[in-house]
Amino acid sequence: DGNNMWLTCQMGLKVPSGEKAHIRVGPETRHWEEGKCLLYDTTYEHETFNASEDEERIVLHVDFFNTLAMTPMEIEIVEYVYEMRE
Repeated sequence: DGNNMWLTCQMGLKVPSGEKAHIRVGPETRHWEEGKCLLYDTTYEHETFNASEDEERIVLHVDFFNTLAMTPMEIEIVEYVYEMRE
């Protein structure tokens, strides 16, 4: 998304066996494990992939906003966007 306003944490809830699901952030690739978290910086290009034909990848997705680096206007905009999502 090209900004440094937040970090994202994803915890594997249901993960395909055999490391078939992964996330790439910049040049690094990681695989989810059930009950474990991956934390990444959305500033970097990122993508997810699930090569399993019969198993879903389900993760708990939480964004942590870096309000120390945000202006009051940026905080207000992010709050507005998240209110629209609900």
